[in-house]
Amino acid sequence: VQLQASGGGLVQAGGSLRLTCAVPRMITSVFNSKSMGWYRQAPGKERELVACVEVGGQRNYADSVKGRFTVSKDNSRKRLYLQMTSLNAEDTAVYYCRRPCTVTPGERGDWGEGTLVTVSS
Repeated sequence: VQLQASGGGLVQAGGSLRLTCAVPRMITSVFNSKSMGWYRQAPGKERELVACVEVGGQRNYADSVKGRFTVSKDNSRKRLYLQMTSLNAEDTAVYYCRRPCTVTPGERGDWGEGTLVTVSS
């Protein structure tokens, strides 16, 4: 499954960006069948889950981004978004979309190719 992430770039601290993850080749009913989320990996750090949208619509966030980031999903367009506001230097990372958010043993997940977000202070 091809997940196409875009929207990263260079932004000043306090600024905003919106990331998009598109899954154009997946039929809608399949797109709706699993959770989707965003991970990020900063230099020298492990990849971490930032935000997730569950199948039922529940949204979960890492404590570090609560109140600043909003994850949303457009099932008809087969897209996942991450609206990021009040960005700071600690948000600098490569951001990856992921389907599903977490996998069970033996389950295969799919990753987008990553989009770089750089926040300048």
